[in-house]
Amino acid sequence: MGQLPAIIRFVVWRFPFVEPTMVRIAQIEAGSIADELELEIGSRIIRINGARVRDNIDLTFLLADDELELEVDHPGGETVIYEVAKEPGESMGIVPAPDTIRECANKCVFCFIDGNPENVRSSLWLRDDDFRLSFTYGSYVTLTNIGPKGIQRLVDQRISPLYVSVHATEPQVRIDLLKNERAGLIMDQLHLLTEHGLEVHTQVVLCPEWNDGPHLDRTIDDLWSLGDAVLSLSVVPVGLTRYNVNRPVRLLSPAEAGRAIEQVERARWRALSERGRGWCYVGDEMFLIAGRAVPGADYYDDASLLENGVGAVRDFLATLEEGLAGAPRLHGRRVLIVTGASMAPFLRERAETLTEAIGAQVRIREIRNDFYGEMVTTAGLLAGRDILAQVGGEHRPGDVILVPAEALNGDDLFIDSLPLEELAAALAPAHVVTAHHLLDGLRQALESEAA
Repeated sequence: MGQLPAIIRFVVWRFPFVEPTMVRIAQIEAGSIADELELEIGSRIIRINGARVRDNIDLTFLLADDELELEVDHPGGETVIYEVAKEPGESMGIVPAPDTIRECANKCVFCFIDGNPENVRSSLWLRDDDFRLSFTYGSYVTLTNIGPKGIQRLVDQRISPLYVSVHATEPQVRIDLLKNERAGLIMDQLHLLTEHGLEVHTQVVLCPEWNDGPHLDRTIDDLWSLGDAVLSLSVVPVGLTRYNVNRPVRLLSPAEAGRAIEQVERARWRALSERGRGWCYVGDEMFLIAGRAVPGADYYDDASLLENGVGAVRDFLATLEEGLAGAPRLHGRRVLIVTGASMAPFLRERAETLTEAIGAQVRIREIRNDFYGEMVTTAGLLAGRDILAQVGGEHRPGDVILVPAEALNGDDLFIDSLPLEELAAALAPAHVVTAHHLLDGLRQALESEAA
């Protein structure tokens, strides 16, 4: 890097009532500019080139300049202003602490959090509605907690693509769904974003007798009218639990799911003919509710919406089928594959093929979701205690029990806060493994035993 052109210009003392910054230094990379400046972990970055640093997006945006004036609050109360000149693209070496998450201001009639039992994993109570998470991780936001200045910031900083939960474009319908008067502004907000070149993925959570039928047609047409900047529209069925079903939203019937598929299919044909891609999709669960076959891979275009449940089943099956030729051999063993009600039929159809491929007896164990209620069928929401209660007694020494990794968080806790290690201990001497892809889990079982 050479000689560091950084100068401490002056030092002041900041009193507690002075406006704090939202960005705190969590780590400093060794040998970086921040390291040579002797910035401290816990320091707060107040301003860069005179602009207030509100969050980590501001930090990234403002640090892109090559000549910087940084105003930094040190933990001892000292405020120091640094001048830095750096090479184009050179990192300052500042790793910020995570932003405080902006929470949801809505009272959605279908909110899944309202369907949580009391002992659910603590993070599941967070009602996030943060555009920064939308931009960074692809989570869907409603934009109801962003005013005109916030929308202008999105435009100025080119924060795109965003993932927006639209649900309905008719103002009163959306207000009724979200229980928020600002919800009716959605088309004005989307017009402003798309007119300035920002791109958005959109979503509808379909609630029978609320935003379906002609309301869904209106939403599809309104979003289509915004042009190519609306990259996609996903229509997914409302998900409820035994704690909030019929309060006041009910689940879709098979016939209602079928009609929604047909509405989306009409929009898809228009999109394919006019723009060369499907654009509008229904979530996998919609096909399962309607009792229809999950489409082939070509339905999903570039498969960019897997996290929204659009194409996840087809992706899982394709990955499984592609990996069978190189599947690990577990000669003479028994393998118990744990899953939810949604995926169980697909795996049962392939159990014999899997048995032949890996040389082991494969059984599929569909777990009933007593924690949330039987209407919740996804493997990612299986509770550890439900697995333990329903698998316990079926296993024997030497069995491999494969649990879906989607049911665990980063700390290896199930949705009901049961640790994976506790489940594994209770099911010992069977061998419990987890993986996002089934065959990878079997490989991990062999590798861990060999080690």
